[in-house]
Amino acid sequence: MGEVERQFSDVLVTIGVHSPKFTAERVDANVRQAVLRYEIEHPVVNDPELIMWRTYAVRAWPTLVFIDPEGRIAGVHEGEASAAGLSGVIRRLVEEHEAKGVLDRSPVVALRPMPRPETTLSFPGKVLADPASRRLVIADSGHHRLVVVRPDGSEATAIGSGRPGLADGPAHNAEFRHPQGMALAGDTLYVADTGNHAIRQVDLRSGQVVTIAGTGQFGTSYAGPGPARQVDLRSPWALALRGEVLFIAMAGMHQIWTLDLNQGWLAPYAGSGMEGVQGGRLDRAWFAQPSGLSTDGTVLYVACSEASAVRVVDLPPGDDLRVHRLVGIGLFDFGDVDGIGDQVRLQHPLDVAWHDGLLYIADSYNHKIKRFDPTTRRCESWLGDGQPGQRDGSGSGARFYEPGGVSAGDGVLYVADTNNHAVRVADLATGWVTTLPLVLS
Repeated sequence: MGEVERQFSDVLVTIGVHSPKFTAERVDANVRQAVLRYEIEHPVVNDPELIMWRTYAVRAWPTLVFIDPEGRIAGVHEGEASAAGLSGVIRRLVEEHEAKGVLDRSPVVALRPMPRPETTLSFPGKVLADPASRRLVIADSGHHRLVVVRPDGSEATAIGSGRPGLADGPAHNAEFRHPQGMALAGDTLYVADTGNHAIRQVDLRSGQVVTIAGTGQFGTSYAGPGPARQVDLRSPWALALRGEVLFIAMAGMHQIWTLDLNQGWLAPYAGSGMEGVQGGRLDRAWFAQPSGLSTDGTVLYVACSEASAVRVVDLPPGDDLRVHRLVGIGLFDFGDVDGIGDQVRLQHPLDVAWHDGLLYIADSYNHKIKRFDPTTRRCESWLGDGQPGQRDGSGSGARFYEPGGVSAGDGVLYVADTNNHAVRVADLATGWVTTLPLVLS
């Protein structure tokens, strides 16, 4: 709504109503964290019992309700809308009610955004371990930058100016917007620049940043293949590299895409664009906001956050490549249940990491790290007791606050502990969790 608010700042009041789906989203403290994370400046009302949802007969997320100066509903729009389209609607409403003489242009009460935390990291989204070069790369999403450190947290350096934007160039001038997932090939880092709807490439030796995919514009739900710099992407959230092909979890399109790094060609790989957990042929399968990727080299593992699911996607070669389901049975089936197969319930998992035959799952809204065997489909809570907090310790003695990223390397699992603005380190053998000390130089 930013562009619309700027155009009509003297006549338009925007109020967000948060009508939650997940249990964790009903809690005021968690909603406040989301408001801070996404830098929302307009008022947000928490509607945990869905009272306003029912009052306005809402049926879908998101829904826009236009209320005129006389308090009547002037229109309703289900689904996302472009700023240009909204501007046209609001302009017509302004003209109509100004002609009636009922438009009040007196100043509204000034509201101040909640202060953001002054921490070294701000809402880190993903983390990537590179044992070969003794590097750890953190998507410092709230600061719109990347942070590169040694595995012990020393020698921390930033890539990105910290200003939200889309600008290539050297590390200190480059701009990102809420970067998330990453993949690495030697000294070449690939970044899902989520807020810019783009894929960026970083030379970790020189710090030089270039855009290799996306236009920076918000794409449509059913975009087709094309030259990488000419296709509008839609919230790329996670990456996985296999040879010269970069797999992209396109959360906003409910699809998995590929970027041929040699040819510079983008194309849908799996998913019809429909939202759900339906499996089957690559082009017919459904995903639900895929937000985490990992691979064992033969298949792709996908965290489908909106369906609280973990999926498996076949990789070439093969003539009958398909999408399979490991965890999750429906868009509204979630919880915190360990067990086998369809007994298992997760709540909005945001990442997966395959390591030594096991999957580690960032079960974000359950504030846990879970361990999953893809062969037996057995899932168990490994770290965290389900309560939000920041506490080091072993197993259920540790606490996290909406962990969003996981990556394994050198006998440990690194966790982007998003709402704690920290990276946690878990020993894979003992389950002992510590907080990574980090000082940015």
